Amino acid sequence: MLDRRNFMKTCSGMGLAGTLLPGVLWAQAQAQGAAKITKEMIDNAASIADVAIADDYKQMMLDNLNEHAKGYEEIYKLHIPNSVEPALIFSPVTSWTKFETEKWPMKMSAAPKSWSSHVPKNLEELAFASVRQLAELVRTRRVSSVALTEMYLERLKRYDPTLKFAVTLTEERARAQAKKADAEIAEGKYRGPLHGLPWGAKDLLAVKGYPTTWGAGGFESQMIDEDATVVKRLDEAGAVLVAKLTLGALAMGDVWFGGVTRNPWNTNQGSSGSSAGPASATAAGCVAFSIGSETLGSISSPSTRCGCTGLRPSFGLVPRTGAMALSWSMDKLGPICRTVEDCALVLDAIYGPDGHDRTVQPAAFNWDSNLDWRKLRVGYLKSAFERKPDDQQEAAKEEPSATPEEQKKREEQKKRREAARARAEYDRKYNDAALAKLREMGVNLVPVEMPKFPYDAMRTMLTAESAAAFDDLTRSGKDKLLTSQKDHDWPNTFRTARFIPAVEYIQAARARRLAMDAVAKVFDNFDVIVAPTSGEQLVITNLTGHPAVILPNGLRGSDAPKYPWDDASDFQNAGGPGTPTSLTFLGKLYGEAELLAFARAYQEATGFHLQHPKLTPGS
Repeated sequence: MLDRRNFMKTCSGMGLAGTLLPGVLWAQAQAQGAAKITKEMIDNAASIADVAIADDYKQMMLDNLNEHAKGYEEIYKLHIPNSVEPALIFSPVTSWTKFETEKWPMKMSAAPKSWSSHVPKNLEELAFASVRQLAELVRTRRVSSVALTEMYLERLKRYDPTLKFAVTLTEERARAQAKKADAEIAEGKYRGPLHGLPWGAKDLLAVKGYPTTWGAGGFESQMIDEDATVVKRLDEAGAVLVAKLTLGALAMGDVWFGGVTRNPWNTNQGSSGSSAGPASATAAGCVAFSIGSETLGSISSPSTRCGCTGLRPSFGLVPRTGAMALSWSMDKLGPICRTVEDCALVLDAIYGPDGHDRTVQPAAFNWDSNLDWRKLRVGYLKSAFERKPDDQQEAAKEEPSATPEEQKKREEQKKRREAARARAEYDRKYNDAALAKLREMGVNLVPVEMPKFPYDAMRTMLTAESAAAFDDLTRSGKDKLLTSQKDHDWPNTFRTARFIPAVEYIQAARARRLAMDAVAKVFDNFDVIVAPTSGEQLVITNLTGHPAVILPNGLRGSDAPKYPWDDASDFQNAGGPGTPTSLTFLGKLYGEAELLAFARAYQEATGFHLQHPKLTPGS
């Protein structure tokens, strides 16, 4: 075997270390089990890397490279676990970033007397109650934590066969926590609004004593001997963990080793992902709240599909210790709930430095339900609201199909594009109505645009980091165990990422820095920016680390266009009659208090969050 370390050193001496060539050439030699690298290998690698190498240089390389015959596995032999982050730390903070560091007492909304005076005989009537409502009932001991826990556990068992949102029920742990919560509250030791409330964790959060499967084939029995920081903090708040909920394999989509997690509003659709289970279970009234994660849409997308209220906090606000790493510079943990204030109450319990996740800033979150949102400066992405569905004539540019299979594939792709355009055109009226409602509320909406940058090209960082996070999976061939193996799924993405040059990763990071500065200037003039949930803003703000609140914005009517196929595993199968739409509010870095206050005002003015799916077991 050749010595990779000296091989790379030789390439570096030739000025080639920052190109694709070293990795590609080494991979060729390894694949062929070669004792020596040949000129032909260099030619092939140089062609892939788009690097011109003169024959004289090739011979010089060969003379050096083939002096080394020892194997190089030093780093691979370390067997670096997923929990170890790179020495480089991403920070979204720019020279424009300012945040509060002093913590003040939280100010929740006042609880109407009716919340504590009336308790339904059938406890399931509380299944869709908000955290704020349930908190008041538990605090006043009108409802016990044990009773709530048993009610939600029973609903999880009843609807999981249809919705497939649970990986593991944590029944023993939950019952012990609920019993403890009731005892503490009876003794006057009330911990706060989450005390005694059942919740669900996306199964990328480690929970001691239970499997942490990451939703992926090959990891079904994985045990991590610790509790994630977020789990610890919710334990400290007195919350009751009832279930570990599904995620698409390794945080991609809604397809996991147990099937496809479903949308409670239309069970022929997946719940989107990757926080598939948290959104589905919350929307179906099977937990009081849940914790999801987002790298590039994984809270936003399922919250939209399932009609939940989701909060993607600023990057570096909630510690990720004990959570599966996908992208160290983009991963974020946040709540998926039924109301905006619920998100605020959960965030208050989980944010702040833990001494382990070095990306977390010393920013304070001060929830004030009485904050005067009318004083906030509000912009809206004018061109995003006005943009009509893209109507490109892709078919006219296509070359004739070589085979019937190719023709069939192109026809299906055309149908997908047409369905997406029809849905986008239909949904425009919901966005228009949202702007009209905001103006009716007295909001002065100022048009604003996001700076123009090649944002999609910056996603190279996510691709490269995710491939590094699961490098052993790819090299061992165990990626074949993942349920979904389509071109856009992780196995293919991880393999492709091995061809990303180190220099291009750094260049993407530099471009990202320029974009961060430019977007920070935009937010210097606004406290909140209103945006359609889909579109370029999703990529932009995940790259810059800005927070977002995604909330229900009405149900589609009976005339809504349907998707051509009823395949729940088809990620684009969305929309149709009776399904939720959403709206997004974007905020300043660590400006969650203002952002949530504004979003809550809109939510209470519209009431769309009060609509719930009508489920029957086996539906």
